[in-house]
Order: sequence, then C-alpha cells, then structure tokens
Amino acid sequence: MEERFCQSCGMPMGATDELYGTNQDGTRNKDYCKYCYADGAFTSEISMEEMIEFCVPHMVSSSPGMSEDDARDMMKKFFPGLKRWKK
Repeated sequence: MEERFCQSCGMPMGATDELYGTNQDGTRNKDYCKYCYADGAFTSEISMEEMIEFCVPHMVSSSPGMSEDDARDMMKKFFPGLKRWKK
C-alpha cells in the first residue's frame, strides 16, 4: 500500500484513516490530516513558509540526527508539490 501524506503539512498518515481530517458532512478526507483539516475547512490560515516553520520541530523530534536546517531544506523541496501549496 502506498503511504499517504497530508497534503498540507506532509505528515505520514499511516495505514488506517485514524489521522484523516473530516469533510463538512463528517466523512474522512484522504488528502489532509485531522490537525490541518476539520469539518470541511483548514484549521488555520497559514502560508507554506509558516507551515514549514511550524513543522520543523516536529520533524526534528521524530527524526534522530536531523538538524533543523536539514528538516527545513527537505520541506522546502517537498511542500510545493503538496496539493494545498501547488500554484
């Protein structure tokens, strides 16, 4: 099975729908995690750059040996391809 990533913050969402956000009708949204998307709307109005800065500490804490600069650089390359940030 292909791993799904939140199309807003890039978080891996795992093999179940436990981390999926919700649409306005309460159904699960497969594109976005529950932290970024709830009840059919994004949970915060934030720029891609602000999202990257918010995510840096989370990525560093979940990836032993990764520096903040490495995490930031990786996200700056990855995020523009995510659905929320595509231009």
